[in-house]
Amino acid sequence: MMKSLGAVLPRAMNLTKSVPFHNDLDSLLGEWSSAGEAFLWLASVSFGIIFCELVSDISKAFSPVVFPGHAKLSKKEKVEWDSRSVSTAHATVASIVAFYLLYISDIFRDNAPYGPVMFRSTILSQFSLGFSCGYFLADMAMMYRHYPDLGGLEFFVHHLLSIISLVLGVHSGHSHVYICMVLLSECTTPLVNLRWYMSVLGQKDSKLYFINGLSLTLLWLVARILLFLYCFTHMYAHREQMKQLHNVAYVFLILAPGGLGFMNVIWFFKILQSFFRILNRKQAP
Repeated sequence: MMKSLGAVLPRAMNLTKSVPFHNDLDSLLGEWSSAGEAFLWLASVSFGIIFCELVSDISKAFSPVVFPGHAKLSKKEKVEWDSRSVSTAHATVASIVAFYLLYISDIFRDNAPYGPVMFRSTILSQFSLGFSCGYFLADMAMMYRHYPDLGGLEFFVHHLLSIISLVLGVHSGHSHVYICMVLLSECTTPLVNLRWYMSVLGQKDSKLYFINGLSLTLLWLVARILLFLYCFTHMYAHREQMKQLHNVAYVFLILAPGGLGFMNVIWFFKILQSFFRILNRKQAP
């Protein structure tokens, strides 16, 4: 049985140690480090799910008070309103943590003394990935409950790719640099949701709606097109390290960013079309 499984996943049975995560965990917990790793995973996913529920409850309680137009929304729009409140909160937290790990912390810098960048992670990056996994699980459950009101098949594909990537990343402690790049692209989500909020509140002709469209177009270009191109370039530059990943992670590291990047390009053209329609309407006499 073990031989047949090893034939399918020959590298999955002997994962390379993740640094400094496993070293830090060993220093903190000693012989309990394996149990601590499992607890960290369970706690972070649970926190992500509980966070979603809390934000949803806060949205339901305060949105009717803060936004007078909320009372006029249909039941379907109110459900989507709360769902977008949750996604905005998650995107804000996830992108801030990802930005810190990528550009403020030295954990993923090539000259940092932690060994190959492909096998680096920290307690914070592990918790962050588990937190986002909890969000995607909760959001997918909400989408399933209200299908197709909260999104079509493409959103299920997006969430499924994200969840599998996060699970593989937490299980192995590998490829966190690329998962953080993908999570950083979530910084566009608050602008997407703000655009929807203004639309259902009848503010499509406002100056703020136009500024939002311009900002979203530029930020999407940077965070979901150029950042993904940098991600693929970084992968190519570290392709020898990629070959040391276990087989499933290696295949999925190519598949997931490629699939998400393809969807980002499609959505970018839709955003461009929407922006130019608004621009033409603004310029019309």
